[in-house]
Amino acid sequence: MSQSTAETSTRSPRGVTDLFNAAGRLTAIPRKPARREQLLVHLTETLFAADRAYTEPEVNALLLTVHEDCAALRRYLVIAGHLTRTRDGSGYRRATTTL
Repeated sequence: MSQSTAETSTRSPRGVTDLFNAAGRLTAIPRKPARREQLLVHLTETLFAADRAYTEPEVNALLLTVHEDCAALRRYLVIAGHLTRTRDGSGYRRATTTL
């Protein structure tokens, strides 16, 4: 096992690389809650800066880089507590903790 593979496996049991195709797009949103949570943590950490506010179109544009169903991913991120949303849904922020 390579060092980078070992480092990835210490962060999560399987990592999330198998969820993406060679072009970096999600092949599917996992149905199993634990697996989906791994994906959501990964997306939060890689797509959203901790100290920045985002508009809904900005969130959608970032999520569209990995999957066409940006609304589902956005909803999962908010429900899981990885992104916070203003009451009117116009503003989003990365939550202070993702784990």
